[in-house]
Amino acid sequence: MAYQQPALDDLDRKIIAALVANARTSFTEIGHAIGLSAPAVKRRVDRMRETEVITGFTTIVQPAALGWRTEAYVEVYCDGAAPPRRLAEVARNHPEVVAAVTVTGEADALLHIRAADIGHFEEVLERIRAEPFVTRTNSFMALSHLLPNSPEAGSPATPPDTP
Repeated sequence: MAYQQPALDDLDRKIIAALVANARTSFTEIGHAIGLSAPAVKRRVDRMRETEVITGFTTIVQPAALGWRTEAYVEVYCDGAAPPRRLAEVARNHPEVVAAVTVTGEADALLHIRAADIGHFEEVLERIRAEPFVTRTNSFMALSHLLPNSPEAGSPATPPDTP
């Protein structure tokens, strides 16, 4: 059975936008901004958590503050069709991999990697290349972020206004 997306109304979307902008915003503050009581906001947030519209809350940290100053994207090419669960396992086993997706095109997956420096990145890349089903990789070093509010730059993203 296909996943059924719960219906969201304008108030739900405004609550989500407020929480994405600042997950520590109180229900009272959100309610005041959108014309609801704090208990009504809480009920809506609870419902969105139960239906997995909201899947969690997080802290966003500037990677450079942790010493992760090198950023790259790595295309991974596999021998045969590597199952996504195996690629996910590899990504989870490398803490430097901050995002991993399967993709269309020639590559099987795209990894977003953060490292302390080029030497650290090279060591991570060698560990990934050592996986028995990885035949080759193609790397792209990130130079600068063109959209300063992108999640990769360390700032929260805002949800689109469209349903």
